[in-house]
Amino acid sequence: MAMTITVIAVAVFLLLAFFRSSIWGWLFAILVLVPMIAIESRISDGALKNIYLALAVFVLVFGVPWLRRKLVSDFILKLFRKILPQVSQTEQEALDAGTVWWDGELFSGRPRWSKLLAMPKTGLSEREQAFLDNEVEQLCAMLDDWDITHTRQDLPPEVWQFIKDKGFFGMIIPRQYGGLEFSAQAHSAVVTKVSSRSGTAGVTVMVPNSLGPADLLLKYGTPEQKDRYLKRLAQGLEVPCFALTGPFAGSDAGAIPDYGIVCHGEFNGEQNVLGIRLNWEKRYITLAPVATLLGLAFKLYDPDHLLGAEKSLGITLALIPTDTPGVEVGRRHFPLNSAFLNGPTVGKDVFIPMDYIIGGMSRIGQGWRMLMDCLSVGRSISLPASAVGGAKLAVRSSGAYGRVRKQFHMPVGKFEGVEEALARIGGNTYVMDAARRMTALAVDLHEKPSVVSAIAKYHCTERGRMVINDAMDVHGGKGICMGPDNYLARMYQQTPIGITVEGANILTRSLMIFGQGAIRSHPYVLKEMQAAHDQNAERASLDFDQAFFGHISFSLSNAVRSFLYALSGGRLIYVPTGAPTHRYYQLLTRYAASFAFAADIAMAVLGGGLKRKEKLSARLGDVLSNLYLCSAVLKKFEDDGRPQADEPLLHWAMEDGLYRIQTAFDGVIQNFPNRLFALLLRVVIFPLGQCRKPPSDERGHQVAALMLKPGEVRDRLTAGMYIKRDEQDAVGALEAALASTLACEPLQAVLEKEAKAGKLKAMDEMARIVEARDLGLITAEEALQLERDYMLRRKVIMVDDFDARQLQANG
Repeated sequence: MAMTITVIAVAVFLLLAFFRSSIWGWLFAILVLVPMIAIESRISDGALKNIYLALAVFVLVFGVPWLRRKLVSDFILKLFRKILPQVSQTEQEALDAGTVWWDGELFSGRPRWSKLLAMPKTGLSEREQAFLDNEVEQLCAMLDDWDITHTRQDLPPEVWQFIKDKGFFGMIIPRQYGGLEFSAQAHSAVVTKVSSRSGTAGVTVMVPNSLGPADLLLKYGTPEQKDRYLKRLAQGLEVPCFALTGPFAGSDAGAIPDYGIVCHGEFNGEQNVLGIRLNWEKRYITLAPVATLLGLAFKLYDPDHLLGAEKSLGITLALIPTDTPGVEVGRRHFPLNSAFLNGPTVGKDVFIPMDYIIGGMSRIGQGWRMLMDCLSVGRSISLPASAVGGAKLAVRSSGAYGRVRKQFHMPVGKFEGVEEALARIGGNTYVMDAARRMTALAVDLHEKPSVVSAIAKYHCTERGRMVINDAMDVHGGKGICMGPDNYLARMYQQTPIGITVEGANILTRSLMIFGQGAIRSHPYVLKEMQAAHDQNAERASLDFDQAFFGHISFSLSNAVRSFLYALSGGRLIYVPTGAPTHRYYQLLTRYAASFAFAADIAMAVLGGGLKRKEKLSARLGDVLSNLYLCSAVLKKFEDDGRPQADEPLLHWAMEDGLYRIQTAFDGVIQNFPNRLFALLLRVVIFPLGQCRKPPSDERGHQVAALMLKPGEVRDRLTAGMYIKRDEQDAVGALEAALASTLACEPLQAVLEKEAKAGKLKAMDEMARIVEARDLGLITAEEALQLERDYMLRRKVIMVDDFDARQLQANG
């Protein structure tokens, strides 16, 4: 009987934890089970009375809210305040910025997949699609990347004018100000397409629509500032840039040395104007060399108390015409053979009036919060889109080249070693495009996804680096010889740029994704911290009590769910879809519970020290990131109509993501400082060991095969990139050569057969074609077809060469 009661007690405990019971559920269970166990244990009447008394006190203390707060929660709150890590003002503003979106569902440990499936499908309006099919197509047709990067080191004047005239600088500006007022998805699609043709043009188009004056004016500008600048920005009459990064600050905003002093000065001939005297030195500022309007971040000081009692007023943003006396622009950096205009700017004793502050004087000191709000949107769109544009080009070109180029009488793309690289190219691009689309959708749903945007930026640029590296390997010598017909080399050179900007990827992975997400996206941690900082004692006590006991229930639930899901492989989890995605939703739910549990253990055991355990934080961030990327893949597959032909890509992406999640968890457990809790994590998360495997060779073969031939899957995977249908163009010739190769293979087989039979004597391929025609083995039309095929293959295979003097002149 005692054993039965024990089993019942354990079962009740597991059920209460699994379903996240309220405190009253636990108290009721304790009221029932403790007396049963005590009676069954046949203890003395005196001991039984003491148990009843202790039980009554326990239930009274924890069941009466005001008593629980006084005796339990307030004591814990005092301890919590002592161990709470110090958060700087800039860190706090970063935490407060943005919104929690799908990352919150993942942190909950039980994501609501019905919510994901209920989100609108990604897509463009008719007006947006028309712009993509016309103006963007025209712009791409004007771009010659070799001429831009090698000869001019700039876009041609007619391209600059076209970009300005057609509103490319005003994609995010409302139509009332003359802008295009595009959705985030359209903005992303435009950058993707342009970037697939020219990285220089892609950056030039994306920067004015990302973190910069237009976005800041739209969100924070005064009515006068909006009326003055937004129309001119939309029409391309102003070229904007935003200056944040400096030589001695980099990613550390608190260390910005650039400063402004509140004072009186002369402005436009008027004396005694209240304003700011600025000094700054910034670098890495895109469009600064040609900018007419400079956004600037600086620290503002008021030593003479002209605005009030405070001397240090905090980070502030201003908008300054570059023809203002003391402003220096024009010099250029040269970032890795990219020709987009990027350079330093310096300001020496630049006096500006107070109305140059973005948002007016009421926004003094709010600059970092304003930047964080805008930065999350820029990360969500610009950098993922540019990375995806390059990846789509790599897919299209590598698949075609792998089919056209032959070695040992076999297309190189059919060699297993090359297949492996092609599979990674296709699979990673599928994941990247899914993340791009889903993250842009978040912006269109009026979210400011700070954590999700960091995930999208980091993983799209990192996977983009993997894709271009693999594409270079597939192309071999074709990829390393620079020239007009090399469509990969500039992308390969420029890949580190996206990885470096808007938060270097090492920083993003090791500090931001989990470091920010653990507080911002967790359902209870931020509430506990806010309660700890609340100066209202009664409100702090109430809020902390609710958050703390909610957190306990949350942690117990995730521990039990993680363990039980691991034992069952997640097979009993209800999910809203059938094959082929059913198991993936179950497995992601299992790992989401494990992630939530591991995150709580890490924060509880390491406390403020977790902030310094960057490698551990990075691995937890990898789990969160791959949960998000896998969610995006499932969303993309649903939005595309669950095409059966795409299933190899779906399976490759999900198998790869799940394996990465397992690997990241294993890294956390192996390197967790407290070995006792490391053992607990391993028992709860992997009680039966690790069973996830990376995509198999057969899966890779299936993905590679889809890339080696024209078809709906290849078209969907590279949808939205620019392809010039001109056989004189390098990519256009490659597309034509792929179609020609497949069409001519039966004729090539005829020639090979007749040559082996001794009927054809010519050694040269073109001569052999003529000989076969003259002997009547093929028709004149077929001969012309084969000759065209030869010329196309030759153009695709050949690499550029130059007169030595040309290289000296342009070296």
